[in-house]
Amino acid sequence: MSTEKNKTIVKEFVEAGNRGDVEGNIKYTAPDCLLNGEPFGREGDRQRNLMMLAAFPDGQYSMDDMIAEWDKVVLRWTFRGTHKGELMGIPATGKQVTMAGISIYHFANGMLAEIWENYDRFGFLQQLGVIPASG
Repeated sequence: MSTEKNKTIVKEFVEAGNRGDVEGNIKYTAPDCLLNGEPFGREGDRQRNLMMLAAFPDGQYSMDDMIAEWDKVVLRWTFRGTHKGELMGIPATGKQVTMAGISIYHFANGMLAEIWENYDRFGFLQQLGVIPASG
């Protein structure tokens, strides 16, 4: 696949996720896709999307930068949403959060074969009040 097609796919699944369309968001995730080197697959992606949608029903990802070469697309993104539902045992706080991250998507045969991502988990948990903010 071309780098432009891969970029279009990334845009499509981010936009689908922003609409709450979980199936549209995961349709390019291979059943045996890896996340940070660990088995994840389409079902893992589905569960993660459902969890985030339940916890942040108004959640939106912005696509801040996108770079593509060969079979990889790198996306620098920002997530914004209001914590209205339970997330990994954390009860809803009603707090608005902003979280920055970077994802590297590796495509094989038109599907996401591997995802590497890193995001500000510490800052995210501070915003939810789970970890005290440093002073």
